[in-house]
Amino acid sequence: MPPPSPPSPARSRATGRVTLADVAALAGVSPITVSRALRGERAVDPALVDRVKAAAQRLGYVPDPAARALASRHGTHVALLVPMLSNALFVDVMEGVQRTLRPAGYQTLIGVTHYDPAEEEQLLREQLQHRPAGLLVTGVDRNEATRALIRGSGVPCVHLMETVDAPDVYSVGFSQSDAAAALTRHLLERGRRRIAFAAAQLDPRTMQRLEGWRRTMRDAGLYTPTLEWLNPAPSSIALGGTMFEQIAAQTPPIEAIFFNNDDLAHGALLTALKLGIPVPQRIAIAGFNDLTGSDQMLPPLTTVRTPRAQIGIEAARMLLALMRGDAVPSPCVDLGYELVVRQST
Repeated sequence: MPPPSPPSPARSRATGRVTLADVAALAGVSPITVSRALRGERAVDPALVDRVKAAAQRLGYVPDPAARALASRHGTHVALLVPMLSNALFVDVMEGVQRTLRPAGYQTLIGVTHYDPAEEEQLLREQLQHRPAGLLVTGVDRNEATRALIRGSGVPCVHLMETVDAPDVYSVGFSQSDAAAALTRHLLERGRRRIAFAAAQLDPRTMQRLEGWRRTMRDAGLYTPTLEWLNPAPSSIALGGTMFEQIAAQTPPIEAIFFNNDDLAHGALLTALKLGIPVPQRIAIAGFNDLTGSDQMLPPLTTVRTPRAQIGIEAARMLLALMRGDAVPSPCVDLGYELVVRQST
């Protein structure tokens, strides 16, 4: 028999919120039973769980994660720090993280660093005040204060997008420099010699790709600093078009352009089409990440496919193991990359 409906929900006088005690009173059980039932503990009778849930629903009760964190010394959320929300790359990562953590009972609290080390440090300080159960952070290159915060927090942490072989560091990603070297070798194998590297934003992963391009060009005896086009401005399709115009006007002619991401490469292909510059006959164009639409460009874009969603999934799985105190088979998981050759090269 369902519990009777009260004339009006009892609420905490201090906050106006429906409390655990209110749910307990309506369900006719103790507050600790309500807590155990809502956490899904198996020791609670299923009929009692149904009664508690019905009472919680009737009152509109929402558990207080801060109170739960204080009681258990850890929270039910995971802090995820990413550089940008406007970049589809990180949206895919977040989707993978959320799909994995949510069924396990964890919420994702997202912080956006805007590629700013000081902003990342401040965000992490704020996140740690909420007692997260775990941390997911992008990359491994950060200031010493942020590293100290991670070390001193005692909170399990997994690094995304890059791999690092270091004691007590957990990471899931791939070698950015090796992927860039593979794409550069492809352009060399197509007979291109003057291969420019064009980049914006200049975040740590971009600089790793630059190093992979440099290494390969040096090995081929073709490296010269004049082939580097580095712009610290935020990456965009429009900027890619502008950079393409500048690079295509150089003498002696540039034979191929390796753009550090697909946004820039999309802009380059659109501008080449507008200017009537044939791709790849006059100049080859390649990108990085294989974002949505790269296969629909004219011509379709050669790029490096990166396992963004899988990185999110595997990093979340690793973090779940760490939070549960389970053994992690390998602290460094390299998911690799795929060179996708299309008509732009």
